[in-house]
Amino acid sequence: MGGAMTHHDCSQEPGQHDLASGPKAHGEEKTLRSERLQIERKTFLLALKENPRGQFLRITEDVGGRRDTIIIPASGLEELLKALQAMIDQIEPAPTLTAPIKSPD
Repeated sequence: MGGAMTHHDCSQEPGQHDLASGPKAHGEEKTLRSERLQIERKTFLLALKENPRGQFLRITEDVGGRRDTIIIPASGLEELLKALQAMIDQIEPAPTLTAPIKSPD
């Protein structure tokens, strides 16, 4: 088992992170910005952080007390954004996203 696990160990108490001790080994983390998103029954916490190794985005998903976390280096965020935008472009437009109704002239 390596220290960079990407799944949650169900034997841990709720609220504990299997990655909690990992980043601390590389120095103190500083949170630069954080956002909390509630999407359906899931809560996502996005935290832009910095440690002596650089900046990174930590995304934590919380579903009923179960937490999973991924970390993306800041150098990959633009590429991630492009991939997400390409996926969004593939989604059928929702009624609220359709072109505005033109008013008669």
